[in-house]
Amino acid sequence: MTILAIETSCDETGVAISQGGREILANQIFSQADLHALYGGVVPEIASRNHIIVLAKLVESALAEAGLTKADLDAIAVTCAPGLIGALLVGVNFAKSMAYALGIPLIPVHHIHGHIAANYIAYPDLEPPFLCLVVSGGHSQLVDVRDYTDMTVIGSTRDDAAGECFDKVARVLGLGYPGGKALDDLGRGGDDTAYTLPRSTIDGAPLDMSFSGLKTAVLNLIHNTEQKGETLDRPGLAASFAAAVSNTLVPRTMQAARDLGYETICVAGGVAANSRIRRDLEEAVKREGRTLYLPPLALCGDNAAMIACQAYFEPRPGLRDNLDINAYATMAI
Repeated sequence: MTILAIETSCDETGVAISQGGREILANQIFSQADLHALYGGVVPEIASRNHIIVLAKLVESALAEAGLTKADLDAIAVTCAPGLIGALLVGVNFAKSMAYALGIPLIPVHHIHGHIAANYIAYPDLEPPFLCLVVSGGHSQLVDVRDYTDMTVIGSTRDDAAGECFDKVARVLGLGYPGGKALDDLGRGGDDTAYTLPRSTIDGAPLDMSFSGLKTAVLNLIHNTEQKGETLDRPGLAASFAAAVSNTLVPRTMQAARDLGYETICVAGGVAANSRIRRDLEEAVKREGRTLYLPPLALCGDNAAMIACQAYFEPRPGLRDNLDINAYATMAI
């Protein structure tokens, strides 16, 4: 089954083509990072407008990369939720129009299901069930993946996502947007004990987490240091912050794996590219004799390849089914 997928949930425009789910024939991404860097974060209206500008061109580029024509496609897939509502609507309506014009099925895909599916591309032999830690700009969740479409969140952040905190701290440090990689690079040579930062616990919910207090503590530390005219150990702060985030995520991930009895742990989402989190997970999994699947960096961020892969495992719609789908800013996994 040859599927063309569209991903426009935030500020990346993605178009990909898959064959049989796990084989990616084309993967085109247009990044708007430079457009939003001026504002220190994503401006939804700018994101939506640029999706409109580049989407048709990306479809043609993906078809050319795969050596296919529109007539070779068996279905169209699209991210329908969650995300920026305006950005999602661009992708959903484009996908509807394309599926209707070609007379082929339309497959809606949940964005988080797609992130988890990135692991199926990187590891063709991987199959559920397993535990997945999903960490991105908008989500920090522990997901019990019982089957390709049967998933339950067993732990999540009560407030900010880990990725949102990385971006906010990076912006205050003047590292620009997106700030995750820049903050990671800054902290590589730093002392992760330079600053004492809080780790959250949630009474009665040991797998849940909170990052708002950590974010506030770091921002206050930066501002207080500047107001006192003191020198901030920037690499040390970046390393200490990454350690605090990792110390929040990794122990909960290992506890969830023990609770569920899973030997296999996967990671997904943009924050899965963070070197400290990857290293701590690898060490923790090795200590307990479990198996860890980390997606390559190219598949951690938003992309349409993961949507094309997940679409293959979704229920196969009829020819005119799903043409009335809508986009949703929020949707349970």
